[in-house]
This record gives sequence, C-alpha cells and structure tokens, in this order.
Amino acid sequence: MVEVLAASSLVMALALAFWLLLDSDDDNGGGGLMEPTLVPIPVRRSDR
Repeated sequence: MVEVLAASSLVMALALAFWLLLDSDDDNGGGGLMEPTLVPIPVRRSDR
C-alpha cells in the first residue's frame, strides 16, 4: 500500500510540475506573469 501511495504522489508531483511549466502567460515561454500595460482612459473635464 505504501508503494502505491508513493508512486501516485510521485506521478501527481510530476504532472503538477509539467502543468506549471506549460501554463505561462507571457509570449516567450519563460514562465511568470505578463507585465501590465498602461491603457489611456478618456476623462471628461467640465471647467464650469
């Protein structure tokens, strides 16, 4: 029973590591998060 638990936890750890390596948000595939992009927001100004 210990061998089955150890083998399944090893398979789960390898699957998790593989999934984390494939799941990347940036374009160069290096992992991590994308840098935020500043988007101009139009603002109405009423000088009354």
